[in-house]
Amino acid sequence: MAFLLNPIKVIIALSPAKSDPRRSFQSLQYEHEKELIMDKISQATRRHFLAASAASFGSLLLSGNQAVQADSSEIASTDHFWYRLAPEGPYIDSQRDNKAFGFGYGKVYLSEDNGKTWPHDANFRNADNITFSCIMKNGNILFATRTKLYLSTDDLKTYNQVIVKNPDGSDYRPHTPLDPNNPGWYFHPLDGVHTWDVDGEEMLVWGNYCNVMGGAVPVNIYYSTDQGQTVKIAYSFGQNPVFQQKDAQEGDMLGNPENPVVCRHVHSVAYNPSENAFYACTGDHDRTAADGTNKQECHWLRGTYDKTQDVWDWQVLVSVNSNSRFKSGGINFVDGQLYWAADANGNNGTMPHDRGIFTCAPGDLVDIKKHTRLFNPLYESANMIIEDEVILSAHYAPASPYSTGFTISPDMGKTWAEYDLKEFGKRSPVRFHKKNSEGWFRVDLRKGWIERGEVLFIKPKPA
Repeated sequence: MAFLLNPIKVIIALSPAKSDPRRSFQSLQYEHEKELIMDKISQATRRHFLAASAASFGSLLLSGNQAVQADSSEIASTDHFWYRLAPEGPYIDSQRDNKAFGFGYGKVYLSEDNGKTWPHDANFRNADNITFSCIMKNGNILFATRTKLYLSTDDLKTYNQVIVKNPDGSDYRPHTPLDPNNPGWYFHPLDGVHTWDVDGEEMLVWGNYCNVMGGAVPVNIYYSTDQGQTVKIAYSFGQNPVFQQKDAQEGDMLGNPENPVVCRHVHSVAYNPSENAFYACTGDHDRTAADGTNKQECHWLRGTYDKTQDVWDWQVLVSVNSNSRFKSGGINFVDGQLYWAADANGNNGTMPHDRGIFTCAPGDLVDIKKHTRLFNPLYESANMIIEDEVILSAHYAPASPYSTGFTISPDMGKTWAEYDLKEFGKRSPVRFHKKNSEGWFRVDLRKGWIERGEVLFIKPKPA
């Protein structure tokens, strides 16, 4: 099979600054500075927070009369898409249609014009530790810090903590960390699409990409059927002997003690309406337990939900080592067909690594003879989104010679191109969100693989 590999061509077009009579981020900063003074927060604490905020979401927090125009940014171009960094202002963590949710400077923010202005905000002192957010169809906003979930039902006028529930209805509480500075990431996902229309009602389902930084946590798949008002455990993985707290004793072990299936974290969860079923894949490697037994972490699971009984049925379809196309992410379903991106690695199998962007009928997943490899980027790739026949994927920066590598097909896999956006340095694009009302995908650019860097917007060109 021949592949189209277009050469890289970058054209920079500067957008002129625009005046906006609505609330700029500069005015929001000024308001918050007044609140800080009213709260008698020390200047030393404030300087520390400003430095942490600037490092975390890559924005310069200007003072004095320096104007920040939230809708001015530089737009660059390739043969297949336009791209631009997020404008100065809150770190834009999620989007839906014309709405965007952001955080920074001790607040959470809601925009109704794709981040140009931020008319809704609320004080939230733990903003720098936000790891997840989702804007629901009815306007509810569910967002999370490392260990806690919050829901706003009134455009951030108020928000309240949501306590996760176990399948039996009891409270699911985060563990008390042995190291209080490392409580772990309970709710942070690697993918960006988490809501689906299931039997005419919206469902929110996602898994936590954890045990990378911030401390050890259990690995779970979560769900909500009422726009985030109730969040429950859909599936809880077992106690991984490798990813536990330092100096943990038997009573400190994290995970479901009754489940032999272990993993490091969840890579992707997606819904197939043709089957009325969810699929999930996990990572990362084979591990050897203290007793010498082998613990595989790469799995594919298929789950069905019975809303009349509020119960899940999950089946493990595949468990493999890391040098496999099943070590993957970016699960998508289009017209009943399954698509995914594989980031096989390790030396425990046949070389070269079994990587690429694959497709098959869902029922043929376990039979690799029935898979079609649409494209092989050669390097690890476990993030992907498909919308309007555009397939957008990306490279894992630490394992690729690309600085910030993207793979794109404008026609459902018939032709392909790759681009290296070198101006951003070594970045791994993750958490791809569906296009907003102006046609822009939202993508995290992570330093290395997981540390928050910048937010990039990509707009495919007409085919």
